[in-house]
Amino acid sequence: MIKQINNLSQIAYVRRYELTEGKERGVRIIEVDTGVIRFLINESKAMDMPQLWHQGTNISFVCKNGIVAREIAYEKRFEGGMLYTCGLDNIGSREGYEIHGTLHNTPAKILSCVCDEDKIEVVGEIELSALFGQNLYLKRTISTAIGSSKVTVTDELTNKGTKEENYCLLYHCNIGYPMLDAGTTIDADTATIIPRTPHAETHIADRTTFPAPVDNEEESCYYIKNNVPEITVTNKKLAKKLVLTYSDDTLPCQVQWVTNASHDYALGIEPSTSFMDGYFHYNTIKPNQKITFFVSFDVKSI
Repeated sequence: MIKQINNLSQIAYVRRYELTEGKERGVRIIEVDTGVIRFLINESKAMDMPQLWHQGTNISFVCKNGIVAREIAYEKRFEGGMLYTCGLDNIGSREGYEIHGTLHNTPAKILSCVCDEDKIEVVGEIELSALFGQNLYLKRTISTAIGSSKVTVTDELTNKGTKEENYCLLYHCNIGYPMLDAGTTIDADTATIIPRTPHAETHIADRTTFPAPVDNEEESCYYIKNNVPEITVTNKKLAKKLVLTYSDDTLPCQVQWVTNASHDYALGIEPSTSFMDGYFHYNTIKPNQKITFFVSFDVKSI
């Protein structure tokens, strides 16, 4: 133990609690503070990350819906958040499927929470199964350390069934104000870019340098292949940058979501197994096969 303290919570902690008010009521949260970054883990929603702060400054986009416990229409319960995991049955909007799939709305079972001088780590499991159907198991590990500015989400997907199964995954990582503001820039070593719509094509300059908010502005989306699995978001006014890295062997695609609309002002960086719309495809996982994915967030002062 560090000699200056006898209680580790003076410099870092992991806490679990349940929200009690309004539409959040009943949601179970794990709060992690490294002394540099603080973030929330929603164990009621697949251990996704509703919010992240760096030295007290919010980095993530929090939708006007906030945290919602109820299973209502997607548009009325989408939280945004630093991480909203989409899949395993669907990403995007496809007829006959839940928008962005059912994974996010599946509660996790927490296996361990550790905060000590060696590591800060939360491990849980999410199961997606059906009678005479799939038996997919996702083990999620969220790891950081005392004094660290970086948090990594590692997922191990296992097919515990007896037949090959389809799956898709998209890690919807969302940046918001004050990290996202007029002049915020996005940099990556990009190989190809496909605008999703004519509006996206005519506003492609907004993809790399964000403008100020505009009332009722249409969203834009881009399908991107990167040479290097690293995207940097920089806000010079705040003197901060976010470096997002991901497992490009298992997440070869990146979707970028841009919304300059007032009050829905957000940037989505979304490593994925597939693009959406006509480009969508499933991957397959064999019985007893394990596939690993990760996404990391590292917030730094510049």
